[in-house]
Amino acid sequence: MTNDQLERLESLKAGTIAAATLALAFVVTTFVNNFLLTPSLFSFSSLFTGAIAVVCGFLFGVTYRYTIREDSNIQLKAGAVMAFGCVRGLTQIEMALQSSQTVLPAIATAGESIVWFTLAAIALSLSIRLGWVKTFSSN
Repeated sequence: MTNDQLERLESLKAGTIAAATLALAFVVTTFVNNFLLTPSLFSFSSLFTGAIAVVCGFLFGVTYRYTIREDSNIQLKAGAVMAFGCVRGLTQIEMALQSSQTVLPAIATAGESIVWFTLAAIALSLSIRLGWVKTFSSN
């Protein structure tokens, strides 16, 4: 395998780990929101939202690996988490404002988004420490 192919494989692994983490976080938060806090039926829109969360998780994992490289800068890591979490969360708030819905649930969803990406970053950091995923080397 060439170096480019090896880098793509590592990015695929990082994306897969982050996607799986967001999928798990989505299932847990959806269960808490839909069944414990506001009892309702699981809907097709929940499946669609879950699929979007998985895709976002995959993109986060790939981007996070390239962003942090071999750097241990906590601000860089937190910045990547906040960038993804805020983009997803603030979009939720904007949609609630435009549709004249109550904003409080959207604010809670924004907080969930930041938690989801934080969990993905923790999973990726652990995977890197365990040697399951190699950091991107800019050399």
